[in-house]
Amino acid sequence: KTKKDATGVITKHKARLVAKGYVQQQGVDFDEVFAPVARLESVRLLLAHAASEGWAVHHMDVKSAFLNGKLQEQVYVEQPPGFVLRGHENKILHLVKALYGLRQAPRAWYAELDSSLIELGFQRSTSEHAVYLRGVGDHRLVVGVYVDDLVITGANGDDITTFKEEMKAKFQMSDLGLLHYYLGLEVTQSEAGITICQGAYAAKILETAGLTGCNASHTPMEPRLKLSKQSTAPAVDPTKYRSIVGSLRYLVNSRPDLAYSVGYVSRFMENPTTEHLAAVKRVLRYVAGTLQFGCCYRRKKGAQLVGYSDSDLAGDIDTRKSTTGVVFFLGGNLVTWQAQKQRVVALSSCEAEYIAAATAACQGVWLTRLLAEIKGKEAGAFALKIDNQSAVALSRNPVFHDRSKHIDVKYHYIRECIEENRVQVQSIGTLEQLADICTKALGRERFCELRSKLGVRHVGKA
Repeated sequence: KTKKDATGVITKHKARLVAKGYVQQQGVDFDEVFAPVARLESVRLLLAHAASEGWAVHHMDVKSAFLNGKLQEQVYVEQPPGFVLRGHENKILHLVKALYGLRQAPRAWYAELDSSLIELGFQRSTSEHAVYLRGVGDHRLVVGVYVDDLVITGANGDDITTFKEEMKAKFQMSDLGLLHYYLGLEVTQSEAGITICQGAYAAKILETAGLTGCNASHTPMEPRLKLSKQSTAPAVDPTKYRSIVGSLRYLVNSRPDLAYSVGYVSRFMENPTTEHLAAVKRVLRYVAGTLQFGCCYRRKKGAQLVGYSDSDLAGDIDTRKSTTGVVFFLGGNLVTWQAQKQRVVALSSCEAEYIAAATAACQGVWLTRLLAEIKGKEAGAFALKIDNQSAVALSRNPVFHDRSKHIDVKYHYIRECIEENRVQVQSIGTLEQLADICTKALGRERFCELRSKLGVRHVGKA
């Protein structure tokens, strides 16, 4: 296997002995296989907080990580070809540690890493089990784990150096220095802040789709475009359609301006037609014109968490369900965004906005807890801005009238958050609603305006 960097240059060649995990039987050869990894929302929050505080972000990699995991089950393997011991040809090997290919290998490795970090004085975050914390104040150290990749940041460079040496004493580690490439994200750190981009990944998507060098479009979707699952247009290859859309969904991790359009075309993966494929090609043409766009995180001490929630009304012409749009900023730095179809049919714009606000409240409470743990402080309230005064009034006042008594109980969670002072709901004008970009296809001027306010701009190399 060849390992490449963001520019496609081969950095190393890898070969390893693997087990035939596909012959394992659950309950016989393994029980639990789940292992937590850091959510990309958590990674972006770490980067945004580090940029706000002026911290450097470092990267380490564990060499042959799974081979360090200690197995709890009794696992036996045949002797590998070419390495059979003479005189013991009829014997098998008893595995004490994991091999690549074993279904339980990721869980065994996570258990080993978890115990090692706790021995070094770290505490596991209760909000994100792949984030570990140590020290207080200027000696605060934060580590994010994604399988064998460790993202390390903190206020004190000496603490980071000490931690690296501690890890090298326990495992074979590769010190990759400052973070510059992580899970397909191209990260650039400077005095001004941190930027993330997926330019190389976007170029690969265009190459796979055969649209390299195509004419670019200014927006990812035509305004007021409505597509239906009941389309009578000719069918297209569903495998290719799903492959392209799936790739675009991962690109959304650094491109909030694509969240709505990619989410919209994802609704037709069951039976795609030429109409749906044309919409996907429009998204790809927009990507072609904004290859090196990404998110910018700037320095700002004492950054506070601010959220925006918005919704359209009955935007899906098949089910008449609305679309929720949620964005959260940490001191002007965009950390998380969401554009998804609501699970129920809203009977009014007030109800649709109220459901979107409840979704935003859930996300905001989690982000507040995680941010408080990273800072080592008590969790405070976050501001949630809504452009519908009826939804604001409904969230603040526990009344049930004819237009709200049917709303599902789970959506009233925001009322509890407001009563406990975990959320401060604020009413804003429609023109100030930044989550509008996640709920509908906008015209060129409005789209470019909101994109700029979200902090999405050209950040890569020309």
